[in-house]
Amino acid sequence: MEAGFWLERWKEGRTRFHRDEVMPLLRQHWPALALPAGCRVFVPLAGKSLDMLWLAEQGHAVLGAELSPLAVAQFFDENQLQPAISDEADGRHHRAGPIDLVCGDVFELDAAALAGCTAVYDRAALIALPADMRRRYVSEVYGRLPLGCQALLITLEYPQAEKAGPPFRVDVAEVEALFAPQWSIEELDRRDILAQEPAFQEDGVTALSTAVYRLQRKA
Repeated sequence: MEAGFWLERWKEGRTRFHRDEVMPLLRQHWPALALPAGCRVFVPLAGKSLDMLWLAEQGHAVLGAELSPLAVAQFFDENQLQPAISDEADGRHHRAGPIDLVCGDVFELDAAALAGCTAVYDRAALIALPADMRRRYVSEVYGRLPLGCQALLITLEYPQAEKAGPPFRVDVAEVEALFAPQWSIEELDRRDILAQEPAFQEDGVTALSTAVYRLQRKA
């Protein structure tokens, strides 16, 4: 799955993964991380997610990463924000208040910037990547996060044979295989959401659930 795949989807407006509201599971489970005010939160493959605004409203500095210039432009335009733009080694940074949204490859993000993150909010990154890229993503991106860093990870589970991703199925066994033993893993929530996802039903998916995990870097 190359960069052009995602750039084309944004260009054509095929972005059913975007939500026009803050993710309810974020509101519900973010307090479980008990993060200090002012800490930096990393949001990978951020798109134009309103979740970044919500995290900023909670007092966090937000470091987002998004490949599509169109998605980045829409985020600031639609939220009436005027970013300061600077070209840096890891991409084009768009800064507005506590939000720093980098337009570039998530694998090329500055290591020092990731090392300064206290937490990660991963709703649409891990499940957006095919299996080989998921392994690389966890190794190279999560691998540069500091000890003690926490993550709120949201995944989907469904019969993969019934639908070609993205988003892809990532079940609990794969979460454990990807993150243990470097991260502790706690499942916070699991629920059936097929009735709330007509697009999956239209694709012929017969079962769909979402799971929420709290991760913490320990080694």
